[in-house]
Formats: sequence, structure tokens, C-alpha cells
Amino acid sequence: MKTGVVGSGFVGATAAYALVMRGVGRRVVLVDQNRARAEAEADDILHAVPFAHPLEVTAGEYADLAGSKVVIVSAGVGQKPGETRLQLLGRNAQVFRQVIPSVLQHAPEAVLLIATNPVDVMTHIAARYAGELGVPSSRVIGSGTTLDTARFRSLIGRRLNVDSQHIHAYVLGEHGDSEVLAWSQVTVGGIPLEEFCNGREISICPDDYAAIDEKVRRAAYHIIEGKGATYYGIGSAIARIVEVILGDERSILTVCTPTKNVAGIKDVTVSLPNLVGGDGIIQTFFPNLSQGEIDALHASARVVRTAIDELDQ
Repeated sequence: MKTGVVGSGFVGATAAYALVMRGVGRRVVLVDQNRARAEAEADDILHAVPFAHPLEVTAGEYADLAGSKVVIVSAGVGQKPGETRLQLLGRNAQVFRQVIPSVLQHAPEAVLLIATNPVDVMTHIAARYAGELGVPSSRVIGSGTTLDTARFRSLIGRRLNVDSQHIHAYVLGEHGDSEVLAWSQVTVGGIPLEEFCNGREISICPDDYAAIDEKVRRAAYHIIEGKGATYYGIGSAIARIVEVILGDERSILTVCTPTKNVAGIKDVTVSLPNLVGGDGIIQTFFPNLSQGEIDALHASARVVRTAIDELDQ
């Protein structure tokens, strides 16, 4: 199975590398406006194949995306000094106006996996452009809070000294400052968090809640301050999403896709638990949140909807 990657910067290239490390699919094609960059990244990743899994990794043009089951879109422009978030959004919207039709011209059946930030708004825009070509929004998925959810689970697992794969916890809403850590839904091995902690020497107290919230919410800021960009975590998250789609695994992931109504905000794209399969989004779930979490999700969805409205003006 073939996976396309449009945009060979840190995120796109690391996602391609993660696909090789996990052995996801059979072929990866990197496309970038800077062909030399795509070729260099493809060659570098190809040299890792003997130490990992037998994938074919090449650079190409949009036409080489033909037959791709998934196309990762990480193309976009960086923020200029003094540029506002809205101005950056406007320029990236123009990039997508060219990229999305170009991808679908050659890979009309592909699921689009959006990784360009701000991912919620960019996924909404991508779905709009894809919809103009008759592609349903269920086939346009943003990486959303998949990484934030992984951060949340890993930190709970570390605090409880439990393998994080046995922690079920979700980060909902915007992939950004307003995201919602749904503490009311946390379970450990299927046991509600509070019940699991009762009578144990290791538990989570309100101070731990605040510390974990801060570490999840501010993780990207901390990493960017230290090394300039984040890419290993998101690259791995993207590879996992691709694996779910290629294998039609029907897994529940906190990806984002256009949704008719989220906590009272209409027509918005934020992360919720979604059942994901070979054709993209199968079903979206709305967890039974506490009232405080519902209010926070409403506020988070409003942040994204406001950015969409401002962009449309």
C-alpha cells in the first residue's frame, strides 16, 4: 500500500521515517515544492530501511501520488516576524487552495491526513476544498489531539507506575491552549481512575492533576524553546493514524474532522474520539463529560470557530 507525504519538512519527513520504523504500508512517496529537499529526505530514510522494514521510499511529483490510500499533508509556510496568526492562516489557506486539488487530481480515492498547524482550522479548510471536488469530509482527517492524548496517557501512567497502554484518557477540543483534558473519562485497565487509586500507595491528587495538565498543555512550548520544533511525537502519531487507515483497524483516535455541532458550537472542526477505518471517519463519539468539561469544550470549539469566521471575512 502506498502513502503519500506532501511537505518534506520536519513533520513530513519524520512521519515518513516513523512509517518505515513501524513497517506501515509498502511504499512512501515524498512530494515537496523543493524537490531537492524531498529527494534528500527520501534517500536518507531509505538508508534506514535495512535496519527496519522493507518499504520503498522515493521522492516524486503530485502525479506519483496515484494509487495512494493515504496522503499526509504537512505543507505550509512558517510564521514571519510580526505576522499575526490570522495572517499566517490566510497564507496557509492559499497553500491548501493549490495543494488539496493537486493531491485529489492524482489520488482521488485517498484519505487526506492533515498535519499542518493550526491543524483544526487547516483541516476545516482542507475539507472545504475537498468538498468542492465531491470528497466527503469523512475522508479528511486532522491529526488533532492524537499526540496530546498520548502525552496525557503517558504522564498518568508515569505517575501511577502503570504501562500507559493500559490508560484510557482523552484530550478533546482544539489542538492548542484551549484543549480539554477529560479527567472524568480516565480509566486504568477499565477501572475508573478514582476507584483505581482508592487504597493504593500511588495515586493522583489535585496537585498532580494541575501538574499533568500543565505538562500536556505546554509540552510543545517547552520543546520548541529547547530545540526549535516538535516532530518526533507528531511524526509517530501520524504513522499510527496511517497504520489504522491502511489496516482498516477501526480504532478510536482523537483526530479532528468537520462536525455539525460540538458542545453547542455549529460546523466546527475539533478533536473528539472518532472511530477510524479504511475510508476515514466511521463515527464520532461524544463522551459523557462533566459540566465543567462540557463548558470547556464549548469554549475550545468557539476558539476554532472564531478563527474560521475571521479567515472567511
